[in-house]
Amino acid sequence: MDATAVVGSEVRAAVMRGPGMIGVERFPYPRVEPGAVVMRVEYSGICGTDKHTYRGETKQYAGTPHEIEIGFPLICGHENVGVVAETGGEVLDSEGVLLRAGDRIVPAANVACGACYFCRNGFPYYACERLEDYGNSLNAARPPHLLGGWAEYLYLLPGTPIFRVPDGLPADVAVLTEEMSVTHGLDTARLLAADVGGPRVGETVLVYGVGPLGLCHLIKARLMGCGRIVAIDRLPHRLAVAAAFGAELLLDVTETDEGERLARVHELTGGRGADIVVDCSGATTALPECLRLVRYGGTVVEAGAFVDMGPTGINPSADLCARNVAVLGIGGERSDLYLPTMRMLARNLERLPFEQVVSHRMPLERAAEAIELAQANEAMKVVFAPNGIPPAA
Repeated sequence: MDATAVVGSEVRAAVMRGPGMIGVERFPYPRVEPGAVVMRVEYSGICGTDKHTYRGETKQYAGTPHEIEIGFPLICGHENVGVVAETGGEVLDSEGVLLRAGDRIVPAANVACGACYFCRNGFPYYACERLEDYGNSLNAARPPHLLGGWAEYLYLLPGTPIFRVPDGLPADVAVLTEEMSVTHGLDTARLLAADVGGPRVGETVLVYGVGPLGLCHLIKARLMGCGRIVAIDRLPHRLAVAAAFGAELLLDVTETDEGERLARVHELTGGRGADIVVDCSGATTALPECLRLVRYGGTVVEAGAFVDMGPTGINPSADLCARNVAVLGIGGERSDLYLPTMRMLARNLERLPFEQVVSHRMPLERAAEAIELAQANEAMKVVFAPNGIPPAA
């Protein structure tokens, strides 16, 4: 057990009480039930869904069996890395190894029931009919309260998949694991190319919206061996970071219109369009444009619409069938990719400028400022460091 953590002592957490309302509150350090883990948080990321929640856009997976309305009070934070403080008896990591106090871990963002149709039939765990989401559906009003990562300690419920951080992987890179595990649409797009034609390596990949999630897709494409990379965004700083990771065509939506962007992408690709287009913009207006930016027979990966921002206009004939385009809707991250993702990142630390991804490390007391900063030009990935900046791995 962490020497600083005692049952009944107080734990600080940044709590949302409503849209635009967040401040530090204190909760009791919890008693640990059998199979649970208490993790001392090193870093917890600010995700796009957290920004939506802060703005009051709280309906997720609208119109589906998974539809939820996020309630308050809430401790957000589902992108987490930390150190085991205490376990409730013998708890194993993803490879069946006993977890002990002091082990560095990344927990999964969700807890699946393991018993519904989707859990029993090999679907990604986010398809679970009774999914519990840290920092989202798991509410701070529910004991033991510490169910999101924007806190000094995170309570991991029994059944939470837990992954050991490889030696040498810094916490400010390991915190990207959940977001990097959302990029599985790129793997599926490559599999589709095997059936419908087109390059299976060296693809031209276009990422529309290069905030943290889009940048993770760009990084994944680079590590998969893609060819040319196009980045589209409205913030110059984000485009500059995309360039550092290998994007050769940068398009600012505030300085170009759709026609110009289409012409520039066609010029780069010999008139065809990008082989794979990934929409991480979170804006409904982007998807129709993405369908026009992709080549005939290409694939559009929609990975940025976890919150309902309304309908968009698509022509099924002209945009899809006539152009033989595939669209992949990504509903979340795959838990089976957490450990391979961390190992991939660890192997490539010297190859890519990962130090440019996490741009700001903020204390809990500056939570409102951190959320605003996460949407500003000068920031890329903003994370909370609830216990201070952790030492290097």
